[in-house]
Amino acid sequence: MRRRLLKSALMAAAACVAIAAPTNAQQPAGGAVPAADSKLPPGVMLTRPQFDIGPPRDVAWQQGPATAPKARRQPNIILIVADDMGYNDVTFNGGGVAGGAVPTPNIDSIGREGVNFAQGYAGHGTCAPSRAALLTGRYPTRYGFEFTPTPLAFGRQVRAFHYGIFNPVYYPEREAELIPYTEMGVPTDQVMLPQLLKDAGYHTMQFGKWHLGETPKFQPQNRGFDETLGFTGGGSMFLPRNDPRVVNSFQGFDPIDMNLWASLQFYVRKDGGPAFRPKRHMTDYLTDEAVRAIDANKNRPFFMYLAYNAPHTPLQATKEDYDALPQIADHRMRVYAAMIRGLDRNVGRVLEKLQEEGLEKDTLVIFTSDNGGAYYIGLPEVNRPFRGWKQTFFEGGIREPFFMRWPGVIAPSTTYRAPVSHFDIFATAVAAGRGAMPKDRAMDGVDLTPYVQGRKTGRPHEALFWRTGAYKVVRAGDWKLSVTGLPAKDWLYDLSVDPTERNNLAATQPEKLAELKALLAKHDAEQVKPLWPELGMTAVMLDHSLIDPQRPNDEYVYWGN
Repeated sequence: MRRRLLKSALMAAAACVAIAAPTNAQQPAGGAVPAADSKLPPGVMLTRPQFDIGPPRDVAWQQGPATAPKARRQPNIILIVADDMGYNDVTFNGGGVAGGAVPTPNIDSIGREGVNFAQGYAGHGTCAPSRAALLTGRYPTRYGFEFTPTPLAFGRQVRAFHYGIFNPVYYPEREAELIPYTEMGVPTDQVMLPQLLKDAGYHTMQFGKWHLGETPKFQPQNRGFDETLGFTGGGSMFLPRNDPRVVNSFQGFDPIDMNLWASLQFYVRKDGGPAFRPKRHMTDYLTDEAVRAIDANKNRPFFMYLAYNAPHTPLQATKEDYDALPQIADHRMRVYAAMIRGLDRNVGRVLEKLQEEGLEKDTLVIFTSDNGGAYYIGLPEVNRPFRGWKQTFFEGGIREPFFMRWPGVIAPSTTYRAPVSHFDIFATAVAAGRGAMPKDRAMDGVDLTPYVQGRKTGRPHEALFWRTGAYKVVRAGDWKLSVTGLPAKDWLYDLSVDPTERNNLAATQPEKLAELKALLAKHDAEQVKPLWPELGMTAVMLDHSLIDPQRPNDEYVYWGN
């Protein structure tokens, strides 16, 4: 009976988006998309205001000195962040998309020619708080940026869909405490990485996704970046839906995907100016401009924050990348794989530009993802071998590809095995750039370079913490405790013998359980109240994706936002 109810619910959700036949011959029925940008799928409403977008235009980058300095300068720093990339999406660890059908040699090369942080963790389980940790060097819960900024209409709409057994929970009474969506940003009293590097003499540039506040006071050009090119919200289309250069995959079983197709636009802004259309697929376009910006700044130290929105939904690949993977039969998998292929190719273009300009040895390159792969794309292998997804603090949601390359400073083929976090990137970059860390507040990140070089021993962190509402997690040594409010459950694992979190020891290790709960309570006391409340929670199955039916014996957590 429950299976029939779930099937009916999914069919009803799909029926809300009656989709016209695709116009691109490369798109089988499973990849059908709305027939025109101007028409929304029936039953799906806009949750973001729409704005005018101008035609493509050329971008002018500020030019650095005409000649290189004679003295040795600070290293350039390039921080590349993928969006919702799963641990298994890169081939470095022997995995890869579609059973290794899509090698990622360029991303892999950063770890192979530098250091692989084998236990590198995201600062959070979703996009915005994770990016906040990375760019402030602090737990986002220290300053109330606990939940991802979300328009009220989006939260209401997504939680109106029913999945079957474990349905969403919504708290309408909390709407009275909600601040305007435009005010959901990282507070302006938080010091961001580009501010410190700019003070140290760097030219600072931001590309792509921001998601840390949309009003001018929160935007990147007012948070330490000299130049910006991207979009301030949580996403953008990669190309217009019916562009002849694109192949789309539309997930009719996912209300988030339905909303993105309805609401997202295809645009960028330069330095917060008028919106205009990129000249080609977003991943290619951002790289085109990043390469041009490197050329303009090759004779002075620069910091580049290159935040791709790939492979986040909506799933859109270039026709060339899609056509290059005929061996992948499943359309959704093939589009996703093509996006990974395009991302790796473009990372390679950035690395090639450094080599071409003779900057390879003078540049610290960092690669990571903001969080793990999402369960709502319906692809089961993206986070293997780990359990869980984006929107959980299980390893699949927060264990990331995490590489650094700095020739002459970091030895090639280095593997560092102690746990590290996104906020360590902040401290490492500040130290590399000879900047000064803030002294007026608790900072959570540490410079990883001396640990990687062996000049410092021990672990950089005795414990790491994550929190979203009543869902709280600590990793102390090799022990990891998750405490959830819904379900009311403790999950205790010894990661030294159980890295995929299968054997819950909460019932058999009461002393360790009490010890870690005390650590959680102490950490909680140091954090602040969220800037806005969580309006609802959605169940995330730990062991299968959204496309599979929920089962009564499924293990799950409820993720709040």
